[in-house]
Amino acid sequence: MFKALALVEKDDAISPAIAELEESDLPQGDVLIDVAYSSLNYKDGLVLNGLGGLVKTYPHIPGIDLAGTVATSDHPEFQPGDQVVCTGWRVGEAHWGGYAQKARLKGDWLVKLPSSLTPRTAMGLGAAGLTAVIALAALESHGLNPAKGEVLITGAAGGVGSCSVLLLSALGYQVAASTGRPELEPYLKDLGAKIIIPRQELSEPSKKPLESARWAACIDSVGGTTLARTLGQMEYGASIAAVGLASGAEFTASVIPFLLRGINILGIDSVFYPAERRATAWERLATELPLEKIDLICSEASLTDLPQLGKDILEGKVQGRVIINPNT
Repeated sequence: MFKALALVEKDDAISPAIAELEESDLPQGDVLIDVAYSSLNYKDGLVLNGLGGLVKTYPHIPGIDLAGTVATSDHPEFQPGDQVVCTGWRVGEAHWGGYAQKARLKGDWLVKLPSSLTPRTAMGLGAAGLTAVIALAALESHGLNPAKGEVLITGAAGGVGSCSVLLLSALGYQVAASTGRPELEPYLKDLGAKIIIPRQELSEPSKKPLESARWAACIDSVGGTTLARTLGQMEYGASIAAVGLASGAEFTASVIPFLLRGINILGIDSVFYPAERRATAWERLATELPLEKIDLICSEASLTDLPQLGKDILEGKVQGRVIINPNT
């Protein structure tokens, strides 16, 4: 028997409850994992509240991230005792996820943890950290380097934002962090942000298609009007890595920044990021991040905390990363 947070559907309403399950209840897969930690992400908030149509079948175990130890394996790449991490592949949506003490997954979805990362540290990063490093790699492939100038991170106090600030600052980038929570300025500066940009400076539409060029690049997890406003402030030839939609999925903008400044919007997806590139991304996180600072962006919670945390993250009340310990 093992413990899990299960979502059940009744009368068109979704409700969570702590459940005791058996290994035979788990879905098909060729690797059984003893889960050490999971984490909380915006998508988990949607699933926990029955929003977004992400889950089609109930009962369901959410949790899009997990890290732990292989218990049994029929996959040639993994042996009992291996420490592994899983993010994406619609785990926690179409397949039972990490909010449980055990998970059965496809080995093709797993990455062996770099030796310098523990399962807890890996979940301090999780899908947010992976998204941040994928976004940076995309920007670098379009010419970004620390000498280019200031890089704007929107939604900087959230999971992807916090990981992005920490990663880029560690690599010598001049980071401007945008947030709607001025009380978190000390937190963001501890992560390495040089400048704090109040959210309202970017959340109001501009009357001009182009403003003064300022940003050498942007990692945007907000979307909506913020993405449209930022577009007109980019330097010539600069790129925006679009990673999220915290303020909305739609935005209205002019084509002029594309035509007169050669701006790029780069779509970033970590869910189906190619398996052969994931290990490299995790190695980069393990070697280029100041791992001793991961705790600055993390807090820890249990399965019983998740219903409230799921509401909080959708309301923008969660700071940094929340690690979920299913064994407490």
